[in-house]
Amino acid sequence: MPSPFTIAREPFDAPDSAALRQAQRDELDARYGRDDHEPGEVPTAASVPVFFVARDADGRAIGCGGLRPLADGGAEIKRMYVDPAARGTGVATALLRAIEDAARSLGETRLLLETGDGQPDAIRFYEREGYTPIPLFGPYVGSALSRCYARDL
Repeated sequence: MPSPFTIAREPFDAPDSAALRQAQRDELDARYGRDDHEPGEVPTAASVPVFFVARDADGRAIGCGGLRPLADGGAEIKRMYVDPAARGTGVATALLRAIEDAARSLGETRLLLETGDGQPDAIRFYEREGYTPIPLFGPYVGSALSRCYARDL
C-alpha cells in the first residue's frame, strides 16, 4: 500500500512552505499571545537552506520542517509543523527523519532545537524521538518560555 503522504525538499520561501510557516505562527500566536515568542534571528531562505514539505495523497501541503546550520557547529531544526488534521498520522516523525538524514548528509553530528513550554505536545514528541533536554543555547538563553533539546546523530 502506498504511503498516504510524501516528503520532499522544497524552497523555504515557496508558496506552500510560506503558508505552512504562517499556519505555525498563527498557532503559536494563539498559544502564547501575539508578542514575539521566538528570540533570535528570524529564519530565512538563506539561513534555512534545507526545508521539507509533506504532502497528502492529493498533493496538499500538510507539514514542514527545516535545518539551519549553526555557526558554533551542529544544526538547528526550524519551523517543524504539521497541520492539526494530519497529526497522529506519522507525518511529524517522517519529517524529522528526513531532516536528520539531511543533517547527516551534510556531515552534522548533532541536532538542536527549541520549543516552548506552551507546547507540551511538541515536548512529548521530541522526547519520544530521542531528543534530550539541554541548557538554553544561543538566542534562547534567558527565555522564560523556551525549552531546548538535542540529539547526537
